[in-house]
Amino acid sequence: MPLTVSGKEKDSQTSRIESDVPKVPKKIVSGKKQATGFEVPCVNTEENGPNTFPLQKGHSAGDANANLGAAEVLSKPTLPPQTVQTSEEQTMAPTPVKKAGKAKQQIDVKAELEKRQGGKHLLNLVVIGHVDAGKSTLMGHLLYLLGNVNKRTMHKYEQESKKAGKASFAYAWVLDETGEERERGVTMDVGMTKFETKTKVITLMDAPGHKDFIPNMITGAAQADVAILVVDASRGEFEAGFETGGQTREHGLLVRSLGVTQLAVAVNKMDQVNWQQERFLEITGKLGQFLRQAGFKESDVAYIPTSGLGGENLVTRSQSSELTKWYEGRCLLEQIDSFKPPQRSVDKPFRLCVSDVFKDQGSGFCVTGKIEAGFVQVGERLLAMPPNETCTVKGIALHDEPVDWAAAGDHVSLTLTGMDIIKINVGYIFCCPKEPIKACTRFRARVLIFNIEIPITKGFPVLLHYQTVSEPATIRRLLSVLHKSTGEVTKKKPKCLSKGQNALIELQTQRPIALELYKDFKELGRFMLRYSGSTIAAGVVTEIKE
Repeated sequence: MPLTVSGKEKDSQTSRIESDVPKVPKKIVSGKKQATGFEVPCVNTEENGPNTFPLQKGHSAGDANANLGAAEVLSKPTLPPQTVQTSEEQTMAPTPVKKAGKAKQQIDVKAELEKRQGGKHLLNLVVIGHVDAGKSTLMGHLLYLLGNVNKRTMHKYEQESKKAGKASFAYAWVLDETGEERERGVTMDVGMTKFETKTKVITLMDAPGHKDFIPNMITGAAQADVAILVVDASRGEFEAGFETGGQTREHGLLVRSLGVTQLAVAVNKMDQVNWQQERFLEITGKLGQFLRQAGFKESDVAYIPTSGLGGENLVTRSQSSELTKWYEGRCLLEQIDSFKPPQRSVDKPFRLCVSDVFKDQGSGFCVTGKIEAGFVQVGERLLAMPPNETCTVKGIALHDEPVDWAAAGDHVSLTLTGMDIIKINVGYIFCCPKEPIKACTRFRARVLIFNIEIPITKGFPVLLHYQTVSEPATIRRLLSVLHKSTGEVTKKKPKCLSKGQNALIELQTQRPIALELYKDFKELGRFMLRYSGSTIAAGVVTEIKE
């Protein structure tokens, strides 16, 4: 139980040291410079006042000993700079006294997470499929039936869509909010909303199906834990989406390569084929074979007949006699509810990948994104990579509600100060300054080549899609071809790579990007390669060069 004692000690010492605060931070700033190995601009520290709240940083390491260390250091404020360096983060604890209580609970983030969602697990769900398979309508209707869209708004959408001559698009408008998306009748950007099931809190991402917007779809899929693949059951439509040139296959491969292992296949528009069992079995047969090849386990894929426009079999099991005579399985909502929640890496150092940057009213600016690992609190210092700049978290919002902290798996928006908005782009990564992420322009990776027409040679130009980044890159070297299952080298220095091969290559990007090795951070070690509008390979980072 030494933890509480240290807390008391700390409080009593804090008041004692209040008087000579200025003496400590000066020393720390210099210590910080040497200790962290990053240029910490002194201007920043002045701007934010001498204390930059790294109190909680000590805790984010998650060890109780840090506190004891802090207490010892505090009792002897006039230590030689060496000791200050080792625990420079904790030494600054004196000023934000009021935060101490909050930070103390934070040590047990897992317990807090359980409490916060009322015991409900968080799940990030992406909806994918060929263009016009009815993804937005399906999810829009689901949200409406769950009561997330009130009747008045829905009535307004129905009226407006009738006026626009798109009466059947009313439910899609729940998720397609911009004028252009509504006018063209296609989703372009990833629409995000949240809803709750019996045991889960779901962050829903509605991804675009059109092949022009696949980069956006990759961004959505990279943030997801599970996926719903929507296919159109109408004659000819399923085939168009599934055969070459359709998006069903590409989307399936993409989500699997981005680490989604659980999939629900919503066989949509079943009312168009009068709920025929033969058609359902034909589709599931074709898809099943393909999804097995893509790497999904059969036990992790569920097939559900639905009608997005009619609202059949979405929230409650269908009463339609045509369906009930042969289908007795779950409805879509029950399936979403039965997904297994993924492991959250709360214990790892903090990582957040930026999916949007915007100016906020007041000082500072906002970034949104999904926390891939660790947790963050108001008042913490964060480091942005590749620009290698630090800033302070002024506020955190989860689903538009202000919170004091957020942990891995949450989609948050952070308000940051002490840094210029110009320096931050989509795709940058915010991390914990003590354990920063590496930035590089050259790295080695193991890739799996998809179906491609032309062989890949040295110097081949590709688009690298990684989390929310899309960055032009070239293949610098082809190092070796690997055996698919064992990973042994079957051929060294190949001249070219053709479809279905597994290989080790070296990639060079134009600008530095922040990467992690796949073995350390699965989420941050995966990427996709695209070339002239189609996905040609998926890969994992094995070695970071420079």
